[in-house]
Amino acid sequence: MSENAITTAGEARGAAGEALRPHVEVTFAQELSALAAADDRPRPERWRLSPWAVATYLLGGTLGDGTVITPKYVGPRRIVEVAVTTLATDRALLLLGVPGTAKTWVSEHLAAAVSGDSTLLVQGTAGTPEEALRYGWNYAQLLANGPSRDALVPSPVMRAMAQGTIARVEELTRMPADVQDALITLLSEKTLPVPELGQEVQAVRGFNLIATANDRDRGVNDLSGALRRRFNTVVLPLPATPEDEVDIVARRVAQIGRPLRLPPLPEGTDEIRRVVTVFRELRDGVTADGRTKLKSPTGTLSTAEAISVVTNGLALATHFGDGVLRAGDLAAGVLGAVVRDPATDRVVWQEYLETVVRERDGWQDFYRACREAGA
Repeated sequence: MSENAITTAGEARGAAGEALRPHVEVTFAQELSALAAADDRPRPERWRLSPWAVATYLLGGTLGDGTVITPKYVGPRRIVEVAVTTLATDRALLLLGVPGTAKTWVSEHLAAAVSGDSTLLVQGTAGTPEEALRYGWNYAQLLANGPSRDALVPSPVMRAMAQGTIARVEELTRMPADVQDALITLLSEKTLPVPELGQEVQAVRGFNLIATANDRDRGVNDLSGALRRRFNTVVLPLPATPEDEVDIVARRVAQIGRPLRLPPLPEGTDEIRRVVTVFRELRDGVTADGRTKLKSPTGTLSTAEAISVVTNGLALATHFGDGVLRAGDLAAGVLGAVVRDPATDRVVWQEYLETVVRERDGWQDFYRACREAGA
């Protein structure tokens, strides 16, 4: 690893042009700045924007000076308003939903709009230790000098408490139950004891926490009643209409594709609509016209997976085609997303392919490409 490979958060923001996936506060810095300049509404202490401006940042709009704020979330306005209002209270926010409902995306943008920093993040896994939520130690200093403030390594949550900013905990239900419960005292008392030093860190105004979780993915650990009571839960639904989902997929593919130097998608909307239609019909267990009942595969077929399939298809079209997204570029990705369990999902897919896709007007190229991909 080169000596320049590791950078601080500030240095990373300065090098955003080279980052594969810049933090959202960097990508949307111009919009955040324009909102701050136009925002004359009351702001909670240490918030960069008022709650109204935070909601506008997520939902999109046009400012008085003509600046266009692009939508970051497509869904009911009330959901965003409740989420933003929760962060202005003393209760933490839990974004709950099935996989692929933009929980992480909304969490990141909320932190960026409120605090200007989305990087105070704890990623939940089966192996996440309690120290990730509380604090750890620099063992070289600990062995040399004993417990001290210099030897203490604060967690992102501890840093957010001290700074009065937003911390994020992703996939809370993937953490072991005893690690989850480390948040109970922290969220109720807004204090993090450090008994080794005989000290504590008290949260200053502006601190809050956003957690994401889902109840349907495998490998989850249910939240205790005591921990759930420390959160205000906001459920993020799947996109309400096919048009909403197509719009979400197109926007995210464009955002992901820019740093990857992939071409825009002016001619790819029809192909995106096909992927969204397939995913929605198999997810709902019925065709869009309501006439044919379908078996659903074991996977979630989420919007996030549709974004991944289209992005991969666009990369195929760019590097091994003429840059125009076509059915053949998407077929393998769709097959991989649908057929997770070879024993059961392949039967579901073949039945859908032969009874629905084959008979659908204008879908013959997609049918042939999918047949070839599964051959």
